[in-house]
Amino acid sequence: MVKLDILAVGNLERDDDGNILQAHSTSTLIRSGDRLIVVDTSSRYLRPALKNSFRELGVFMKDVDTVILTHSHSDHTENLDLFPNAKVYLHAGGEEVSFKHETVTEDIEIAEGVKLVHTPGHTPDSMSVFVKADRNYAVAGDAVPLEDNIRKKVPPRLNYDPDLAMQSIKSIVRFADVIVPGHGFPFMTTLR
Repeated sequence: MVKLDILAVGNLERDDDGNILQAHSTSTLIRSGDRLIVVDTSSRYLRPALKNSFRELGVFMKDVDTVILTHSHSDHTENLDLFPNAKVYLHAGGEEVSFKHETVTEDIEIAEGVKLVHTPGHTPDSMSVFVKADRNYAVAGDAVPLEDNIRKKVPPRLNYDPDLAMQSIKSIVRFADVIVPGHGFPFMTTLR
């Protein structure tokens, strides 16, 4: 059976003009068979929360075999060093990065019930993780940065293509019973 645990709940804080004051991504652990998969490693600020969650779950970070990055922004990648034995997946089309990774070019299933799906709009390399467990989960990264993007039917404020971003949001909503946004708590969706 596939199981999800939220390791750290991210947040996104803006000033009155909409400028980002701080951003820390949500980080998720997926267990599929004997696979340990982390989606987004978050920022250094949430490093203590990540370590604490692993202790509470009784899982060793060194045993994580896969890290999936929903895109290459630093608030999603700063704790990669905690997972030295993991293969890192990142979708093609993003900024050049300094860390070693496997480039994803098409939608693929990497473990039972765990599929990487290209969901561009926020960035060209944005991808989500579609998980079939007790429910259908979409770990969306910044394809859905906040619950409000779904509720208000608006693209991420930071995007390179708002129409493409909305197409990605619609595909996420079609699949998911629960969405794990890039910055916030998981939420149920009834907008299918």
